[in-house]
Amino acid sequence: MRTVFHENLDELNGQLAKMCGRAGVAMKSATHALLAADLSAAEQVITAHDQMVGMRSDAEQAAFALLALQQPVAGDLRAVFSAIQIIADTERMDALAVHVAKIARLRYPEHTVYGEVSDCFAEMGRLAVGLGESAQQVLLTGDPAEAAHLREQDTSMDDLYRRLFSLLMSPSWDHGIAAAVDTALLGRFYERFADHAVEIGRRVVFIATGALPPEDDISTY
Repeated sequence: MRTVFHENLDELNGQLAKMCGRAGVAMKSATHALLAADLSAAEQVITAHDQMVGMRSDAEQAAFALLALQQPVAGDLRAVFSAIQIIADTERMDALAVHVAKIARLRYPEHTVYGEVSDCFAEMGRLAVGLGESAQQVLLTGDPAEAAHLREQDTSMDDLYRRLFSLLMSPSWDHGIAAAVDTALLGRFYERFADHAVEIGRRVVFIATGALPPEDDISTY
């Protein structure tokens, strides 16, 4: 029975890693749609979210089956409960990419962002994709030290988020109120995407060590 349990748990972890990878790809496509005013790319991100919802449902059923049929204890129980949390994080990451794509679609055929703001979002997109890939990798390896490095990438995202607001508050801002609202919302979507990736790292540390690090201290593990 324990062999079957661990095989099923490994399969569930594989599902989570795949979901995380898809979220990263979605944010990459959404960023392209945003920067290039690409309606087709935006629509593809939005439509593909239904697949992520289906994957979430399948993963949740697999996790609940492990709880109901295998009665895990100790470390195994931590792994299953953490998986349930991670399922929600990965689906939310994908949903945040959808939000970016929807703003790009709303403003089409016009570009949503310009100049230095556009450069900032290009870098935020790059970081978001990297965080998605890193989170996918730590789900596959279960390495708490590797998981801790997610916080470092998130710090760079936070720096860019603050930079966005400095641009919005600058007296030289001349793109109007609608663009300012779009910029503030988009920045929040990217920042929250990064936060969810870091939360996945925290859960991996918890599975491996039995201790859930404080949100601001994950990089010490």
